[in-house]
Amino acid sequence: MFQNDPLIKLRQLILVAISILPGYELIAGSTITAAVSTENINLALRRTADGLLRASGDSTSRIPSVEQIKEGVWQVRLERDFRYEQLPFILQTSLDLYGIQQAYQVSIRNCEDSKIELGYHQYDFLNTNQVPCQGRELPKACRYIEISFLEATQLQQTHSSKLTWILFALVGLVSFWIYKKNKNDHKVITSIEEVECLEFGNLKLDAENQILYCADDRQTLTFRETKLLKLLINHQNQILERDQLLREVWADEGILVGRSLDVFVSRLRKKIAVDTSVAIAAIHGVGYRLEIKK
Repeated sequence: MFQNDPLIKLRQLILVAISILPGYELIAGSTITAAVSTENINLALRRTADGLLRASGDSTSRIPSVEQIKEGVWQVRLERDFRYEQLPFILQTSLDLYGIQQAYQVSIRNCEDSKIELGYHQYDFLNTNQVPCQGRELPKACRYIEISFLEATQLQQTHSSKLTWILFALVGLVSFWIYKKNKNDHKVITSIEEVECLEFGNLKLDAENQILYCADDRQTLTFRETKLLKLLINHQNQILERDQLLREVWADEGILVGRSLDVFVSRLRKKIAVDTSVAIAAIHGVGYRLEIKK
């Protein structure tokens, strides 16, 4: 889907994220009803309160009336203790039962001072099946369960804000990756002056990184190519017998294959051909010699 060039990747990721945003907001907004039935909210919250009390072993206490304290905000008062971790499931089940699909957030308030002690957003539960502070014990007290239904514009702004931050994070990660890649590439290219290289003719061999340099050109060598070339450089203008080359370059494999030497010499000849002052000469029946022309 994405191209290999880092800048093209960044541009494509941004375009994908931007194209998703309108549809994402549309999907989020489509789940919100314009109005919620007062009767259904009353029934859903009373069912929730009844479920919490019964789960705590109380099947006789009277459940107070559900009150609407302001536009879109409803409360039910519970004098008896209840288990907070049971609230999300019972509440969501009750809302589903009465066809209430509007997004909401929940606050647990102390009856005496109305301070919020606990709370969560609907999507905390729907996305993770858990809510903040779940499992923590509360001292015995009277509490309100307060549910606030969110307007469509509020929810869309929430989703838009979240996706915007995701977009910024994505751009930041890709930008950081491009920066590191360019920095590393720059380091590789410029580090030839810093690493220890073997020079022969107009060429330089970075044996540690297996790179052959000629001015601004560089070629990557294999482990065997590097080992063979390094041996020839260290004995330039000297004849190295075939048996010696095979032992020192291929001895660790346990098997000496004479044909391998000829193949690797042929490869090296092609790679050093950029410098006409250097050549690998075959000494018939003896071995090879790296010749450096003065």
